[in-house]
Amino acid sequence: SHLNNTHTFGPVLHQHLRYNPLRDTWVLVSAHRMKRPWAGQVEKPPEEHVPRHDPHNPLCPGNTRANGEINPDYDSTFLFENDFPALQPDAPDPGSGQHPLFQSRAARGVCKVMCFHPWSDVTLPLMKKEEVVKVIDKWAELVEELGSTYPWVQIFENKGAMMGCSNPHPHCQVWASNFLPNEPALSDRCQRAFHQKHGEPLLLQYAKQEAEKKERVVVETSDWLAVVPYWATWPYQTLLLPRRHVLRINDLTAEEREGLADIMRRLLTKYDNLFEISFPYSMGWHGAPTGPHLTEDNSHWQLHAHYYPPLLRSATVKKFMVGYEMLAQEQRDLTPEQAAEKLRNLSEEHYKTRDN
Repeated sequence: SHLNNTHTFGPVLHQHLRYNPLRDTWVLVSAHRMKRPWAGQVEKPPEEHVPRHDPHNPLCPGNTRANGEINPDYDSTFLFENDFPALQPDAPDPGSGQHPLFQSRAARGVCKVMCFHPWSDVTLPLMKKEEVVKVIDKWAELVEELGSTYPWVQIFENKGAMMGCSNPHPHCQVWASNFLPNEPALSDRCQRAFHQKHGEPLLLQYAKQEAEKKERVVVETSDWLAVVPYWATWPYQTLLLPRRHVLRINDLTAEEREGLADIMRRLLTKYDNLFEISFPYSMGWHGAPTGPHLTEDNSHWQLHAHYYPPLLRSATVKKFMVGYEMLAQEQRDLTPEQAAEKLRNLSEEHYKTRDN
């Protein structure tokens, strides 16, 4: 028959759909398309020679920022209020009595920037393990502090010019809001539904399954697991999971924080080694909502981090989320298993330190 149902299914040979239980969406996997020629846009390779201290970089110790404030001569992490915040704590309420097609709601919050290290020429995988632990401790402190009132605290890192980050200095952002944003609200709904139906947190069961299957595991430690998720959209997307049931980053033990620093350095070293460049990505943490939700039962939640890197074929060829993906649904060529195997087989010694 023209339906071709007689062939045995092979994920690398035959296109198929995969379900993303965290977003209640499907992704189209079309591995056979990796053979097509590429003659499209080529991105400029990232600038490799970053000065350790640039007197004009507003994130460096001792420098002046846009608002005239002078950074302290910091030697570890450094936190400050974003000079151009998307959210401010005191915005007025748009009021009620709105048309159903033209609804608005109050948006309030704070936006902070956190530098990981005083040097501009390092990134997380090139930092010492104890320096990365300090970053994790600061993340936990911020979730604790801002989460005492705000329902959502989003920690995220945009790395690389390809991800719209113009400043090479190692840093992340922390936005706290008086509303639960779209992505975590969706994730909350999906995790809750799974928990109600199966009696176990979705990502706890998922981590157990992936640890057994091994085919999508990139790196693992006794406390943590990094996988290319079964439903990944971006070519080398990864999901970082604790093996224990943990609701929020501030619930991690000292030992788990050490383990997290270790697995982050290993994962990001592999990322950099893939094309031997400082690998661009957007990453962020999702954990149980905070503020008014602290008193609710959030046992359906499991802490996790998403890494979304854009690169596909080389240091210069990225995946575009356009056309069919904007109008119909997400699609990928390389299978998650192929991507995981490629990352898994890479060295855990960073190419920059190896060459030195």
